[in-house]
Amino acid sequence: MNKKQAFPWDHPRFRSWIGVARACQLMQQTMTKAIADLDIKTPHLDILINLYRFDGISQQELARKLLVGRSNMSMLLPQLEKRGLIERKPDAKDKRVLRLSLTETGRDLTEDAMTIQTSIIDRILSQTPADRCLQVAEAMEDLIHILQTMETDSEPDDL
Repeated sequence: MNKKQAFPWDHPRFRSWIGVARACQLMQQTMTKAIADLDIKTPHLDILINLYRFDGISQQELARKLLVGRSNMSMLLPQLEKRGLIERKPDAKDKRVLRLSLTETGRDLTEDAMTIQTSIIDRILSQTPADRCLQVAEAMEDLIHILQTMETDSEPDDL
């Protein structure tokens, strides 16, 4: 860095950036500990909750929702399938596409995990007024949109 360049911590929005990053990391650690007895990790939980909500989603759609690559899906899905929590079935119209669903065991485990997650969220945010929670949610949605736009803008054009 040259002497004329500002340090990140001198930037007026740096505190917000650090706050978001630390809150996310601490929430991840809290959830990891809370669901340890269910023998799942937070990446598994993200998959299970999405399958609970979007039954029959394709692997590609799931990867896009979770902002992960196909290689991550290729590692995590077999673990969940081996445990009998999910099943992959070929799409009725396109046999190349695999559709994902929870098994009954997977649905039960996901409901238990969601109860734990909801309890943690309630405990953390119980002192924060609902309108302030919504303001934070809207601010985070704005950040997500900006970051996704930046990502799209930086992709090379198709040849």
